[in-house]
Amino acid sequence: MNGNRFGRLFQVTTYGESHGPGMGVVVSGVPAGLDLSAADVQHELDRRKPGQSTMTTSRDEPDAVTIESGLQDGVTTGTPIGMTIQNRDAQSEKYEPFVTAPRPSHGDFTYSAKFGTRNWGGGGRSSARETANWVAAGAIATKVLASQGIEIAAHVNQIDDIRAPPVDFEQIEAHTDDNEVRCAHPETAERMRERVEEYQREGDSIGGSVYFEARGVPRGLGAPRFESVEARLGQGMMAIPASTAFEFGLGREAREYTGSERNDEWGFDDAGDPTPVENDHGGVQGGITTGEPIYGEVTLHAPTSIPKEQETVDWETGEPKTVQVTGRHDPVLPPRAVPVVESVLALTLVDFMLLSGRINPDRLDGQVGEYDTDYHPENPRRNE
Repeated sequence: MNGNRFGRLFQVTTYGESHGPGMGVVVSGVPAGLDLSAADVQHELDRRKPGQSTMTTSRDEPDAVTIESGLQDGVTTGTPIGMTIQNRDAQSEKYEPFVTAPRPSHGDFTYSAKFGTRNWGGGGRSSARETANWVAAGAIATKVLASQGIEIAAHVNQIDDIRAPPVDFEQIEAHTDDNEVRCAHPETAERMRERVEEYQREGDSIGGSVYFEARGVPRGLGAPRFESVEARLGQGMMAIPASTAFEFGLGREAREYTGSERNDEWGFDDAGDPTPVENDHGGVQGGITTGEPIYGEVTLHAPTSIPKEQETVDWETGEPKTVQVTGRHDPVLPPRAVPVVESVLALTLVDFMLLSGRINPDRLDGQVGEYDTDYHPENPRRNE
């Protein structure tokens, strides 16, 4: 099975299944010299983990991460960083009715058709639980970007037909985690919560979208065509389970703009360099970053595992079958998808930073080949 690696220089390789012993990720390409601890990674995993509120599945997983390699005295060594997350609360018996009867709109049938077999417990590898690995890797990427002055934030900007008004970056940073919906606009968040509860009472689910933004991104990242920033970013965002649309800049609204309306006017920044004024392009022109904020949104469909009775077929008997998914599932996905979207954005941008040479691939600071005796003075063995 291919398709388990993301990135060119900053490479993320994941493994694990929803009801297996655990999940894991190997991150290659992290420069030496980054202060990193399990607590840094755990903070982001806690934002994604299940059981946080009525907006999430009740599956009780601590998602406690263990860093197995790539650190010495709390600092990255430049070698691959391996991380594991154990599964503690799998209940595979709830999925036995679907061994030969695919759940509607899941990967059950397609996995079986392709491989001739599948792990039916919780959906196995097709489960969105696998994104815990992405968030663990994204926590490292976010720290690397922060060392370069690049900030990332996201929030839920729509659930059903309830859409939040535009909010600024600082508000997203400060208030996204203030409510269980993860919408940075409190009044809209309350309306969204009430709407989700309506669907829950009906045994149904609902979709929504996540807005993302990155600031401090230098101009000149990316390349034309298939290595464009929006192409690579779109690949990552569309790999998120349940994603059905990726937009950047004006996105689909661009179809309603004339050329004269969409074309950015130009001015000069504080350094005297030309810069687009409106930034309707979302920080990217010709596939290459302009230095302005990168922004867009990802749409996620309603969760397909719902308590309502649905119709499927049993491929052993050849007969129709009425099924009811009784496992523990989210009624809406965007609240827990916020850290996933942020992680994909961070992983994409840090890879471009390495490819452009703006980050030394070997040492986060210093020159290749130079040994700095004061590199980590807190290490007592260094002074023996």
